[in-house]
Amino acid sequence: MKKFFGIVNRYLKASDLGLVLASLICSAISCAMLLSIADNELLERCDSSTVRTQIIASILGLGIVIILSIIDYNKLVKLWWIYAPVALGLVGLTFTSLGYRRGGADDQAWIAIGNFYLQPSELLKLAFILTFSMHLSKVEESMNEIKHMLLLCFHAAVPILLIAKQGDYGTAIVFVIIFLAEILSAKIAVRYIIAAMVAIPVTCLLAWNFLLSDMHRQRILVIMHPGTDPEDLEYQQDLGISALANGQIFGAGLHSENGYVSVPEMHNDFIYAHVGQAWGFIGALLILLFLTYICIKVLTDSLYTKNHQGKLICIGTFGMIFSHCFMNIGMVLKVMPVIGIPLPFLSAGGTAVVCMYTAIGLVNSTRCHNVRKYRMFYDAEPDR
Repeated sequence: MKKFFGIVNRYLKASDLGLVLASLICSAISCAMLLSIADNELLERCDSSTVRTQIIASILGLGIVIILSIIDYNKLVKLWWIYAPVALGLVGLTFTSLGYRRGGADDQAWIAIGNFYLQPSELLKLAFILTFSMHLSKVEESMNEIKHMLLLCFHAAVPILLIAKQGDYGTAIVFVIIFLAEILSAKIAVRYIIAAMVAIPVTCLLAWNFLLSDMHRQRILVIMHPGTDPEDLEYQQDLGISALANGQIFGAGLHSENGYVSVPEMHNDFIYAHVGQAWGFIGALLILLFLTYICIKVLTDSLYTKNHQGKLICIGTFGMIFSHCFMNIGMVLKVMPVIGIPLPFLSAGGTAVVCMYTAIGLVNSTRCHNVRKYRMFYDAEPDR
């Protein structure tokens, strides 16, 4: 028994408990908000089963964090030949009869098997963070050679174009930000940064004219010119703003006698709006602080890894979580178009929640394994 408690003690000392605890607090808040939406019957699609799924996904996610923390992340990366093809294959299935378009969504990004729905792009994000970290760490010293830079760009282009083909442009942007976060943290030459700055406007122009649909273009235009939307595409965001305003400073509470503003997808992409009306400005600010803390902790953990591969995993995870937070909250505040990006740990969705916890587990693995022998089982000194 003494040995067991010793192992647990070493594990706790090695782990980033602040990061894990902040994630769990966000999940607890999520369950409270979903229960509020369900009990007040604000949305037909959010009921007790939604809350139950969120609780199960959070518990499963915590279990994954513990397991991944025990396993050396370097060993996980080497298994790319298993999880990368699986993730790509699952995304490919969304283009078949198994593909499912969720109600209110523009993209066919889910796989439907009976009553079970899986969003493969979430798994592909994790696979991309691991494989791109491995690729970049192996060629970092020579990455500025044209051959290697083209291969790195091709590596990133595969998932980005595949997800864009689904019509899920928001998730495609997340992949772009992960790619940029990792490659900019490496020894990239200034000439490539200048070339990218020139290419970005050209790429945006081409995407505007040949990739985006009329609806997507209209969603961007109404952000720049509010109140000019003839198809009322602003309706959802206007309701989100009204919900936030309804909470005022301290909020209406989880059960309000005066009623709530109901927003489409309030349980998912617009859950931040319900946080605002239930807990007011104080609650919305609290969530923002927790999410900022998570991002900072992930970024800080990148400083304590024993090799560059571990650092890149943390940087890639930071890019993923930060982009989700920035785009989701920006969408609710009506400073960004509606692009269907969930808020980490808070939005309803089993796949998204489990994958976010998996990413936290990978980061914690880099923290736990920053020594030659794993601290959980050995007394060891960090690498110098």
